[in-house]
Amino acid sequence: MMRVAQYRLPKAATDTEDASVVVYYFGQGQGGSAAANVERWVGQMKQADGNAAKDAKEEHFETNGLKVTTVDVSGTYVAETAPGSGTFHNKPGYRLRAAVVETPNGSYFVKLVGPEKTVTQWNDSFLSYLKSFELK
Repeated sequence: MMRVAQYRLPKAATDTEDASVVVYYFGQGQGGSAAANVERWVGQMKQADGNAAKDAKEEHFETNGLKVTTVDVSGTYVAETAPGSGTFHNKPGYRLRAAVVETPNGSYFVKLVGPEKTVTQWNDSFLSYLKSFELK
């Protein structure tokens, strides 16, 4: 119910898997703050030695009157395969790009994850997609 859309992004020539983009909407006042989500997303990536990712880059911008917070982090993707499953991914060489788009009707959460080269290949499109959000 919370997934508004899901997309598969074709892999880069040297990668073995596609990337995915998922858009979530939980309702007005739901889903947590931008800061809490950035922290959670960064926690889904680990360094090769198992420690927390150190290279997370957070950015803020406004598009069409909407506040957007993004995060960009690389490493080993270790998020749960499904919420509450207790089973976790172990995907080294991954990159996670995610954003919170704040609207008066509640925030939208956009998560792009996949092999690093594939995510890099789609990064400009991801940013263009975020900049296309508008409230009508």
